[in-house]
Amino acid sequence: MEVVDIMRQGIGVIIKISGPMLLLSMLVGVLVAIFQAVTQIHEQSLAFILKLIVVVGVLLVGGSWMLEVLLDYTRYLFTLM
Repeated sequence: MEVVDIMRQGIGVIIKISGPMLLLSMLVGVLVAIFQAVTQIHEQSLAFILKLIVVVGVLLVGGSWMLEVLLDYTRYLFTLM
């Protein structure tokens, strides 16, 4: 049962860390797709560049928090050893 708890907490950490980046990049992708459909501009690099900017921005803003969550989980794993 302890292994299941460790795995559940690990999946929770993964969701916490990757969630903001994935949600914001998905939102930007949808907005760019709507914009491209309205204006009939179908440039693939436009969506990629905007998503890249959003992901880098999230990493700059929330990177320390993400690292802290990961470090807390790692410390927890080492205390269990």
